[in-house]
Order: sequence, then structure tokens, then C-alpha cells
Amino acid sequence: MTDSLPLHDDRIAKRNVVILVLAQAFLGAQMPMIFTIGGLAGQSLASNACFATLPISLLVAGSMLAATPISAIMQRYGRRAGFLVGTTAGAIGGLIGAYGLYLGSFPIFLLGSFMTGIYMSAHGFYRFAATDTASEAFRPKAISYVMAGGLLAAIIGPQLVKATSQAFVIPFLGTYMAVIAINVIGSLLFVFLKIPKPPRPAEDAPKGRSRMEMLRTPTIAVAVICAMVSYALMNLVMTSTPLAVVGCGFDEGNAADVVTAHVLAMYVPSFFTGHLIARFGVEKIVGAGLFILAGAGAVALQGVDLENFFIALILLGIGWNFGFIGATTMLAGAHESYERGRMQGLNDLLVFGGVTFASLASGGLMNCSGGSPVEGWTAVNMAMAPFLALAGGALLWLVLRPRALRDA
Repeated sequence: MTDSLPLHDDRIAKRNVVILVLAQAFLGAQMPMIFTIGGLAGQSLASNACFATLPISLLVAGSMLAATPISAIMQRYGRRAGFLVGTTAGAIGGLIGAYGLYLGSFPIFLLGSFMTGIYMSAHGFYRFAATDTASEAFRPKAISYVMAGGLLAAIIGPQLVKATSQAFVIPFLGTYMAVIAINVIGSLLFVFLKIPKPPRPAEDAPKGRSRMEMLRTPTIAVAVICAMVSYALMNLVMTSTPLAVVGCGFDEGNAADVVTAHVLAMYVPSFFTGHLIARFGVEKIVGAGLFILAGAGAVALQGVDLENFFIALILLGIGWNFGFIGATTMLAGAHESYERGRMQGLNDLLVFGGVTFASLASGGLMNCSGGSPVEGWTAVNMAMAPFLALAGGALLWLVLRPRALRDA
């Protein structure tokens, strides 16, 4: 990184977007890999089936707890330093997870999941890094393009699961070895990233709002709520999906295919989400995302045929895309550059706090709320309703509020 770059230069921003798209595609492939096998591996190691999704919960908890420190590192030392911390933790997490599988130790496997969560936290800042050198007009498109890199991750990740999950006598060991390689090789991408380090504030520079002052700003509050609900509900359902698919009589390959379709649906819309936001306004796109998430739950409740899983998870991915990218765009325009370290870290702390709760609830709802996988799957999808009502109500309140008071 260099300190001499201009703050807003779309030529540089487009170069950074290319690097971040590649990172999202290659490094990001480990996320669908781990989400596909984490619950299945946990189910094989845990003494109680209710704890099957605990590896996913620990991963998300690691991401939540790392959000503020990673953001602080980026604010002080630059984006590259934070991203390298993430890939280092991802490689260590893969190594510990592989060792836990080798020993058949659930606690060690959980520790590996927690370490991988640090990578997941850094991964979440790709979308913010895309805006650092972008003009206001290019900002939503930059976020959208970077998120679109997940399209390749959606293809690479589950296919690597198929190729590696049974590569060794110990199931899933090969997948975790692949995760280590992805982090080591992918970290080289950040050598080419050109984002200026945030300047050291002068004594008389504006200090910005406190975290609580920012959270009391209507636009920021609603952006955080909508991001939390979109991501948490997506995680709630996706975490249980492999367990539900296998529990309803299908095999691991079917589960991987459903996850592939879901992750494709998460990222394919990114090619045009930014344009839709620019044309129709961010509030309408976030609202559409919440409505589509509700549709995903409705389809899932109609039955447990394989096509129901596919359609529900595709809608879940599209709803997440509109809701989360829209909320990110809303947040990015509601704080100053000197506030970003506090606000972006706080946002991801809250978002992944919600996701942690959702992933913990997912295993309990799926495995311990009924006598069959069908009843568990029904409970998971019914749980979406109150949170969608909360986010929808908050968004409607913001829309009805006079524009001059939204940032007050």
C-alpha cells in the first residue's frame, strides 16, 4: 500500500476491485466448503446430535469477536495487513480442524472452526475495501462486483468438497487440507492491492461520532438491523440445509449441489444489484430482499422434495444478496472516512453476533425441536418470521421518516 494515492480515484478503485474479486472467488471458496461439511463433520464427532452445527457456530463466533480487532488493524496499518491476518488464521484454522478430525476430537475441531472465523471476519471487509478509493457513483457497483466474486467461490468450493471429502480414510480430512492450501496461495493476491493507509489524524482533526451516537442515527441503525437479519436468517437456514437434505433421504452429493445452487444465487445477482440500487434506490432493494427471504421460507415449508430444497435455497441466496448488499451500501454512505474503523467493526460485530445466534439456534431447531428431520426443517423456517417482521418494520419506519432527519 502507499500513502500517496488519491482518496477517490475510480481507476485505482477498479484495479482494487479486480484483486478483491479474485480474493472473493479463490479465498472465499473455503466458506462454502466449510459450511457444506462443518455440520456433517460435527455430527460425526459430537456425542449429542444437538451440537452438530456447533462448528459453524464457533466459526461465526470467531468472526464476530475478530471484527473489531481486524477493523482496528486495518484502520491503523491498512487493509493489506488485516487481510493477511485473516489468511494466516484461515490456514491455522484448517490445520487445527484437520488435526481434530485425525484425532476424532470434537473440542480440537471446534477450535479450528473458531480460528477459521478470524478469516471469515477479514473476508467480510472485502466489500468495504472496495469502496475506499471509489467515488460515490461507483461505490454500490464496486461492492456489487466484489460480492459477485463469490460466484466462482460457489462453483469452486462445493466441487472441491466432492473431490476431497473422501480423499483420505478419515472423511473430510482432505477438505481441510485443501483449505490450508487455499489460504497460503490466496494470500499472495494482496501484494497487488493499492489502498492508502488511513492518515494519522491531526490533533485538531474531527474525531467523529462515538459508536452509540452512530447507532442512534436512523440510517445507520436500520442498515445494521437489515444486514443482521439478512445474514442471520440466511445462515440459520443454510447451516441446517445439509443436515436436512441428508436427513430426508438424499446423499452428501445432493447436499453439495443444493449448497452450490444457493451460493450461486447469493452472488449471481451481484452483477446487477449495484445498478438496481442506483436506479431504484437502496431502500427498495433492501425491501425486495426481505420479501424474497420470506418467499424462501414459504417454499421450504411446502415440502422436502429435492426441488423444494433447491428453490428455497436459491430464493434464500437472492434475498440475502439484495438485503445484505443494500444494507452495506446504506451503511457505507452514512459515515465519514475517519469513522470507518469504529463503524465497520461495530457493524460486523453486531451482524456476526446475530449470525452466531442463528447458527447456534439452527442445530437446536433442526435436531432437537421435533421427532424427525422434516419437523426440524419446519421449525428452522418458521423461525424466520419474527425477524423478517422486525427488519421490515424498521425499513418502513426509515422510508416514512423525512429525508432530512434520517442522518440526524
